[in-house]
Amino acid sequence: MFTERRTYSDFLGAEEGMATNILADRLTRLEQAGLIVRSGRGKGAQYGLTEKGLNLLPAMLEVVSWSARYDKGTAAPKAFVARIRSDPVDIVAAMRGQLSARYGLGAKKARRAKAAKD
Repeated sequence: MFTERRTYSDFLGAEEGMATNILADRLTRLEQAGLIVRSGRGKGAQYGLTEKGLNLLPAMLEVVSWSARYDKGTAAPKAFVARIRSDPVDIVAAMRGQLSARYGLGAKKARRAKAAKD
């Protein structure tokens, strides 16, 4: 949600240093929960947010803010945390628009609405 990571290799190379079996299990669970969707197979597979996953944005921003308050080693940039705290409604709207565009969520919703209408 907060990074450009889209592939298994992207996630595996992240600073969290997650074990391969744990990463595979987490991606599967997130997909089964409907929070992410996988497109493609094998090494070329890419993961993206679903509308359901995108709806977690406000909660995730609260977690970032909380973490910045209590974890001095947080990776969240101070300016980002300040923006979350000063205008949470604006940052949710802005990020929702960016993420919707990145993952094609608005386009998918429009296609579903058109198909339902036809």
